[in-house]
Order: sequence, then C-alpha cells, then structure tokens
Amino acid sequence: MTNKKNFDQDGFVHLPSFLTNLQLVELQKAVERYILEKVPQLKQSDVFFDNPEKPETLKQLQRMEQDPFFENYSRHSHWNKTASDFLGEPVEVLGVEYFNKPPKTKHETPPHQDNHYFCLAPPQVLTIWVALDYIDDENGCIHYVRGSHRLPIREHRLSSTLGFSQCIPDYSQSDMDCESKFTCLPGDAVIHHGNTIHRAGPNLTKNHQRRALAMVFRGKSASRDYQRFNTYLESSNQQQASFGIESN
Repeated sequence: MTNKKNFDQDGFVHLPSFLTNLQLVELQKAVERYILEKVPQLKQSDVFFDNPEKPETLKQLQRMEQDPFFENYSRHSHWNKTASDFLGEPVEVLGVEYFNKPPKTKHETPPHQDNHYFCLAPPQVLTIWVALDYIDDENGCIHYVRGSHRLPIREHRLSSTLGFSQCIPDYSQSDMDCESKFTCLPGDAVIHHGNTIHRAGPNLTKNHQRRALAMVFRGKSASRDYQRFNTYLESSNQQQASFGIESN
C-alpha cells in the first residue's frame, strides 16, 4: 500500500526490479529484433530519429503493438495487474512505446502532461516506463513535479521537439523546486499518472544509451473527449509536418 499511497499523493512512484533479469533480457532482445527487422518498414509517423540519415540516432518508436510479439506483450499479466492496482479498476492498453536518448544527443524532453495528448476524463490513465539501460541524470532521467496530477491540466503549446509535439510554456523555477528524479537500474520501473508534469534532460554521455520501453494504460472508467483529441491531433500533425513527416 505504500507504493499506491505515494502514487496517489505524488503522481509517480519508482519500483526497483520491476522485471526479473530473465524478463529484462527477453524484452531487450525483443526490442533489438524489432529495431532490426521492423523499423526499416515503419511509417514515418511511427519512428523518429534525431537525424534520419543516421540509424544510430533512433529516439522513439510508437504503436509497437502492431508487431505480434508486442501485441501479445501488451497483455502481460504483471504490467496489467500493476496498472490496475494503481488505478483501482480494470485497465486496457493504449499503446506500447520505445524511448531513447542516444549518446551525445542534445534533445531534451520538454515539460508536459501526457493526458493533454490523451484527453481522457476522468483522468484514469498512467504510464509504466521500464529502463532497459542504467539511467541517471547524466543520460536523461525523468524529472517529475510532485502533486501536479492533482491540479488542472496546464496550458500546452507546440514544442520544437520531435515526438513531443506539445509542451508547457510557463514551466518555472517553482515547478523545478517540486521535482523528483530517480536513478534507474535496468529492469526498474517508474510509473506516473497521466496528469503528472514531467520532463527529461539530454544524454550528455559519450557512449551510453538511455533506452526504455513504456506502456500506457487507461482505466475502464475513462472516456476520450474527441473534440479536444481531434484538435490535439491536428496540432501534432502540423508539428510533425514541420519536420517533413507525413501523418497516418
């Protein structure tokens, strides 16, 4: 109950050793196989690079559940039960995603709230984010603003970061003063509420990846506001188009 209490109070929680070593190795190999076999065939809107001419700068994969392994993995009992326990109701998976900050890349994850993208009410949604590498402040750990999930969604505007189309423009020192961050070992999870403000810095290391796999879970009670969601999609497509990426 301590983890649930912390999640309800702070909007995030760190779960060390969420995956066993065997589970971690299985997932790492599946991600590597997906990148090798599937990425060359993906639509532009499902795979993002820092530099499209350099495959080693792969930074983000969306909708990985289109692959049979990850479609099946999205039903993994441990992940789903954890999400259900924290949201307090049955859940369904909204998506499987991969995030990386390759070595010596300068892109930051701008401060944002996931539910600004999802447009769900009530905001019964969370993300389980599992480290595939050692992740600390030097290679871009996530910073969370404590208690921000208990406040209204902040204003978002278009960002200049591919993969994160919207950001909070008035993020301030008072927000930073409420931040928490976690060093994660491979297999650790951080779980955050869909309304929790979070950001991440660049990867300043010379040769260390910063890879993670995430799944988004929606509680059965949550419904999408399609008017807001369609407005968001239009804005997101415009932002991607500015990078030369065609929308689905």
